[in-house]
Amino acid sequence: MNRPPLASELNLCLCHSCGMACDMTEQPHECERCGAPLHARKPDSLTRTWAYLLASLVFYIPANLLPVMNTSLFGNGSDSTIMSGVLEFWAHGAWDIALIIFIASIAVPGIKFVALSLLLITVQRGSFWARKERSRLYRFVELIGYWSMLDVIVVALVAALVKFQALGDIEPRPGILFFGLVVVFTMLSAMSFDPRLIWDKERDQEPENPQDEERMDEVPSH
Repeated sequence: MNRPPLASELNLCLCHSCGMACDMTEQPHECERCGAPLHARKPDSLTRTWAYLLASLVFYIPANLLPVMNTSLFGNGSDSTIMSGVLEFWAHGAWDIALIIFIASIAVPGIKFVALSLLLITVQRGSFWARKERSRLYRFVELIGYWSMLDVIVVALVAALVKFQALGDIEPRPGILFFGLVVVFTMLSAMSFDPRLIWDKERDQEPENPQDEERMDEVPSH
């Protein structure tokens, strides 16, 4: 099947900093415009992505079990975890803040864990399954990553609001630190994944008919 040549076949590489198409045959591999180091692919993409993802999963446990803030109202202080804070805000009628904290602290990390694990497993298995949809899934993970710090911002805003109104005092607790680490490592995991790995299978190995892939594993009955 006729197709235009690939960038790798022409020894071309886009600079990650300025986007210039650079010739990889020249030494050293640096962008001639901005001097940034050039990489045809993200180095050790799968290994680094798995490492960052597993680290974020480890930090996610204390982030949910340890208190994230201490609320002191009229002399009565109490520690709150992420989930207890969501329930407390909901019980006091602040359903909008409760919803933001739930989405940012529980739903978004959970979606990123599942999505990145799916991408990693399917790439390692060399799967042809839903490659276009998996590429869209990766872009979605990148998009929601920008909103991952909402929970930390909400805690800071609520603390400032309570102190401003002289209603009491709110202090951060160790759980917010672990949650910040979860956010950082999930973002590093998404940044380390190379979405081009989804399309790395040779075109001549791809089934011409999507139904052929299902038939390959079928054993004829006699």
